[in-house]
Amino acid sequence: MTANVSSPLLDPGAAWAALPGPALQLGESPFWHPLEQRWYCVDIAGRALVRWRPGEADAERWAMPSEPGCIAPARSNGVAVGLVVALRDRICYAPQWGGALRELATLPFDAATQRANDGKCDAAGRFWVGTVHEPASGPRESVAGLYCVDLRAGVWVRRVLEGVATANGLAWSPDGQYLYWADTPAHVIRRWRCDAHGDPVGIPSVFQQFDFKPDGWQPGMAGYAGRPDGAVVDAHGNYWCAMYEGARILCFAPSGQQLGQWDVPVQCPTMVCLGVVEGVTQLLVTSASRGRPADELVRMPLSGRVLYTAAQVRALPVHWCELDARHVTAS
Repeated sequence: MTANVSSPLLDPGAAWAALPGPALQLGESPFWHPLEQRWYCVDIAGRALVRWRPGEADAERWAMPSEPGCIAPARSNGVAVGLVVALRDRICYAPQWGGALRELATLPFDAATQRANDGKCDAAGRFWVGTVHEPASGPRESVAGLYCVDLRAGVWVRRVLEGVATANGLAWSPDGQYLYWADTPAHVIRRWRCDAHGDPVGIPSVFQQFDFKPDGWQPGMAGYAGRPDGAVVDAHGNYWCAMYEGARILCFAPSGQQLGQWDVPVQCPTMVCLGVVEGVTQLLVTSASRGRPADELVRMPLSGRVLYTAAQVRALPVHWCELDARHVTAS
């Protein structure tokens, strides 16, 4: 791996390793579970959840009834109680890996043209789920949004933001004062101030605006640096972002200054996360293989794999989804 901008955040001499298991079609929503000492992620197009414990020979895969956009660890009254999963248009609770799913909420949009996509929990334990406009044909329209699902006392679902084609890059500053959110096709990352409850307010600022594809661009062609996909914020407030079709990871300071750019051995990194494994901070990157050109898959055989390397930063622990005890005890 090469660091194109000098930075101590990643070791320029470090190599990317791949978690065991076959390539995912569309890997997303990775997180490190500190109690289980496992990595988790989803394969959206492959309709599965995936988990892996360092040292194990292979990853575990759990088939889902529809596309899982994002997942988060769940707890109730301070006790870990499984996972929450955003399927195509509904939120489900998974008490046990491989067991039955309990539907808790339906997201209020047309599942024929939208599905759940990037999402995670905030510090208060609310599950935030972005969507993507996914028509059968034609251009994507800016009708997707961001939903806040509060499961702490009953079930509350509300649309918080809208007007994007693909919701991605969701993250909060360590102090909770700012929310980051990307519209991938528009090549833009925006940042909102948050109120005392952690909700975005007012008009956002443009945190980063990237160049669009050059005229006549084709997959694998030089001259395109990618568009912002999934992201994570570290304990210093730096924003790490996967650049889909750009074969790189970027890191920005809260000021917007670019701190580093690192090549990855896949054309389509989809999301990044940080976790502390045996005392070492690791940066994990999911990626995509579905729909990629055959020659690209030959050149980049790790496409679709989950990659990781050491990072010289402090990771923030994953935020848990807080569940009302009634959701946990329901039969």
